[in-house]
Amino acid sequence: MTAAAGSAAEGFEQAYGYAPEGVWAAPGRVNLIGEYTDVNEGHVLPIALPQCTRVAAAARTDGVLRLRSRRAEGTAELPLTALTPGAVQGWAAYPAGVAWALREAGLPVGGADVYVESDVPAGAGLSSSAALEVATALALTELHGAACGRPALARLAQRAENAFVGVPCGVMDQTASACCTAGHALHLDTRDLALRQLPFDLAAHGLRLLVVDTRVRHALADGAYAARRAGCEAAARALGVRALRDVPHEELEAALGRLADAALRPLVRHVVSEGERVREVTALLAAGEPRAAGPLLTAGHASLRDDFAVSCPELDLAVAVANGAGALGARMTGAGFGGSALALVEEGAADAVGEAVTAAFAAAGHRPPRVFAAVAGGGARRVPRGDLG
Repeated sequence: MTAAAGSAAEGFEQAYGYAPEGVWAAPGRVNLIGEYTDVNEGHVLPIALPQCTRVAAAARTDGVLRLRSRRAEGTAELPLTALTPGAVQGWAAYPAGVAWALREAGLPVGGADVYVESDVPAGAGLSSSAALEVATALALTELHGAACGRPALARLAQRAENAFVGVPCGVMDQTASACCTAGHALHLDTRDLALRQLPFDLAAHGLRLLVVDTRVRHALADGAYAARRAGCEAAARALGVRALRDVPHEELEAALGRLADAALRPLVRHVVSEGERVREVTALLAAGEPRAAGPLLTAGHASLRDDFAVSCPELDLAVAVANGAGALGARMTGAGFGGSALALVEEGAADAVGEAVTAAFAAAGHRPPRVFAAVAGGGARRVPRGDLG
């Protein structure tokens, strides 16, 4: 963390010619279970990753937002008064959208010079965009003395992505990045933002959680994500409920029978059954039995693959091979169409599972995956000055 934060501060100074006022970090996330439940006002169960996006920043008094990134060429220089949805393209739309959303909410946020570094893999289904939004939001509010609690900050970061960038994501990613606690999974009710921190110390149980980044990149703005969200909303209207979370699991079959549009039935079946899986995994973690969650992860993948149709060959291969090599359970994580899978494994089998997946990708002619162990990290924070080197 020290070297990375120091690198962000150095990058800022090289970009702008003076030292930043501070560095703020926000993590990516892995969602254990609860995919597409957040856009249906349901429950989710993510953990924060150690990988973070770091924003080095300093306030400006002229109402201008200047944005630089280690991953991109050039500087975006944007007057805050000119920020409107659709006006900014590319990566800069995310931090610009945050500034817009904060100001639209009445928070006294002014201009800033911003420099961004990140080790959260982009497009891997690990919430790199949410990490950027939350780090930017925390930096801007603290630079300008704008009080904003973490759940509210997450909501505003989500609004930036929804209304400014144009991606109709739920609030899970931003809330996980803003609110997770190290060593815990976050049980989140996305309707009322009720939070519950559940102990998630897999090492104490002789377990590891492996993440398999397939390196198949997705773009959620391409319409597939939006189409599924729209389908869920249409199904909720047809069933006469506010959102699909309001369909009880024990009434799922009856609800499916009431849907005249057969194309909506698989969407409903996934969302309602996934909500039940979140409930069951939450109970297992609360009881100190994470090992028993494995089959629920695998069932979740089958539902995402067959009912929600958001998997891809690389994700299916990673899940199948991990399970065949001894994983307790595995599934895709994130919105799909590429990105990452996760596997719950016995600590002693972690290397064998990772090697089996890598070998299978090579045999299939896919790009080599990136496999790493995920440990539940903490949420967004300002980096202490002593850690800047």
